[in-house]
Amino acid sequence: MTAGLAAPAVPARLAAEGVTVRFGGIVACDNVSLSVPPAAVVGLIGPNGAGKSTLFSVLSGLRRPTRGRVRIDGDDVTRSAPQARVRRGLGRTFQHPEMFDELSVRDHLVVADRLRLGTRRVWADIATGRGFHPRGPGEDDRVDALLESLGLSSIANASVRALPLGLMRLVELGRALAAEPSVLLLDEPSSGLDTAESAEVVAVLRHVVAARGISILLVEHDVELVMALCEYIYVLDFGVLIASGAPGQIRADPAVRAAYLGTESERLDEAARSGATELSEERA
Repeated sequence: MTAGLAAPAVPARLAAEGVTVRFGGIVACDNVSLSVPPAAVVGLIGPNGAGKSTLFSVLSGLRRPTRGRVRIDGDDVTRSAPQARVRRGLGRTFQHPEMFDELSVRDHLVVADRLRLGTRRVWADIATGRGFHPRGPGEDDRVDALLESLGLSSIANASVRALPLGLMRLVELGRALAAEPSVLLLDEPSSGLDTAESAEVVAVLRHVVAARGISILLVEHDVELVMALCEYIYVLDFGVLIASGAPGQIRADPAVRAAYLGTESERLDEAARSGATELSEERA
């Protein structure tokens, strides 16, 4: 490198730049900008109807913005189809997991692994019931490693039909990870889970970021989970970005507290108290 020249900044894995979405006279997102750095967990929170789902649809390519841009690793993908964004390294889970009841946990990861490699006949295999074609090179190793990292090895051959929601969400996460994304959109990963299941999801996501260097943008109503997991948080309200910052800044922001009336404000207080308790225990 030439002396005196600074190294170029690393582009965000995923970025929205001035994204606006209009439905007739309704503005669902109004000039929203955010970025997700490499190997980071970023939160996106806000009350119901804040515009979070609309923004996720724009980022994943399911909806075109009225105005603004979406970038992956610095490249403009605003007009790219969802499949093209997947090939660029964008993965996504949904609030309500969609599974094939007849397939095992392992089969779901095999499907995702083969689709990543461009095997077109997987869907025909499923539809006709003939079973999968012979394994490709390294397939067993990749799938086994992913099952182990998610704690799913013991139920690899179980049908997803009988799984509780917590395990089903881990299977959905595994299916997304089998595509080897560089950035992952997670839509309400703790929805319907109890405290223990939510804690397991948090532990798995931390491991994924540390082991794979994946970036995550997380939409979540569980404020405590967001505060514990995310390094940076964006807050939407009525389609407008009203705050952004580290968890401590978000807890104390008056605009955020005004948006989260009643129960949500109490949860912010509880999250703040939990953070203070954890900090005291670490210092002890």
